[in-house]
Amino acid sequence: MAQTGCSNGDNRWSLKGMTALVTGGMNFDLSLPIITLFLYQFCRHAVVEELTGLGARIHTCSRTETGLNEYLRDWEGKGFEVTGSVCDVSSRAQREKLMETVSSKFNGKLNILINNAGTGKPGRTVEFAAEEFSTVMAVNFESVYHLCQLAHPLLKASGAGSIVLMSCVSGVVSLKYLSAYGATKGTSCHHRVYVAGPVLLDKMIDIYL
Repeated sequence: MAQTGCSNGDNRWSLKGMTALVTGGMNFDLSLPIITLFLYQFCRHAVVEELTGLGARIHTCSRTETGLNEYLRDWEGKGFEVTGSVCDVSSRAQREKLMETVSSKFNGKLNILINNAGTGKPGRTVEFAAEEFSTVMAVNFESVYHLCQLAHPLLKASGAGSIVLMSCVSGVVSLKYLSAYGATKGTSCHHRVYVAGPVLLDKMIDIYL
């Protein structure tokens, strides 16, 4: 079995007995633009492995079944408790199915939601086609907003829920060729304020950015 506990031996960081949903838990999807690979792909699977190393049970998702199965086999070999399912988070129906799966696997409770999935395309504002902009918004913002809604009952049922939103420096600083991507990361910064405040109004759920 995998060794649990913090890598520095500090047991205060133990997540033993907790559950987590990590969207986009896979590494390298070479079909994505190079800028997305740079911004996201190098750390995706590391989130899953860090949480499992601390003792949590994880469910993750990926758009591709082949890549998902490869990682699941690797994690099983390491003794990590990780399950997964195919999900394109840009699809509302697939997001709903994903949360149904999570609820079933974790008996209606969830401790941690990490909105880790993301995509991007380099370009300035005047260069984006409507379809390209819609895709970036659907993956990076709409899915985050909706998954927070869907996860709320499960997080509340756990009695100790946490939501993690992934942002980026491009959300607060203008970067010339990250127009749409930066806009979605900026919304993540503001989304945290609204989720933590008047939207959830729930002291049992913490929001992290």
